[in-house]
Amino acid sequence: MTQNFDAMRQQSRDDVRAHIRCGAYSDHTSGLAQGFLQANLVILDKEFALDFMRFCQRNPKPCPLVGVTDTGSPFMKTLGADIDIRSDVPSYNIYRNGVLTNSIGDINDLWTDRMVGFALGCSFTFEHALISAGIAVWHMEHNRTVPMFRTTIETTPAGPFSGPMVVSMRAIDRDKIDLVRDISAQFPLAHGKPVHCGNPADIGIADIAVPDWGDPSPVDAGQVPVFWACGVTPQAAIMRAKPPLCITHKPGQMLITDVPEDAEVPIVTTAA
Repeated sequence: MTQNFDAMRQQSRDDVRAHIRCGAYSDHTSGLAQGFLQANLVILDKEFALDFMRFCQRNPKPCPLVGVTDTGSPFMKTLGADIDIRSDVPSYNIYRNGVLTNSIGDINDLWTDRMVGFALGCSFTFEHALISAGIAVWHMEHNRTVPMFRTTIETTPAGPFSGPMVVSMRAIDRDKIDLVRDISAQFPLAHGKPVHCGNPADIGIADIAVPDWGDPSPVDAGQVPVFWACGVTPQAAIMRAKPPLCITHKPGQMLITDVPEDAEVPIVTTAA
């Protein structure tokens, strides 16, 4: 049975992942599985794996690496006892030679024994803490995907991987910016504190009403646009690197892990 967002918000972490795995839910994961780290996903042929790992190591703010599979294994064992990256993301983006060709709900037919999966921390993780502190998160309240933008902030290259940092935006009341900065800084695996507050043009965003990914989000009077480094950054790098095949999460639709959202390092789990 297909699940809607409001129903999914009431589900446990395991039930959320089970609904995603069977194809009963294929939308954004912001606000789901409260208390657990969510992760962006990148899957590459082993030929590109070491360079991509270097790219993450050199760019920890947009690419906080929290998990890596063994070559050919679809199981992210260090992030959960029962995580299968072929089916546990609501939707996947398929890139061929750097071009986004389609999005699908399951990648079992594309999986090979040459693939390596990478999980990167996601800013969705700290949103629960913001809400608990009385800070409204517009896209969660209105069942939308957070807006994401390419910027003029350049990443540090590694092999064929390079390109602009991607950021996510949340409109924050001016008098709560310091609080938001302090709260998000407590989540180093989820991009930490913002990279920019204020004028979007300062980081190369021409029109805040036209995001590159996600849905537009209003910035009301008395609010300031606040930008966090975003795990969609690798998708911009993949477009430039042009590997023959790369699979990622669809922006806004994350891998839900068993790692507590306030963990400072990933917790290694073992299968039951």
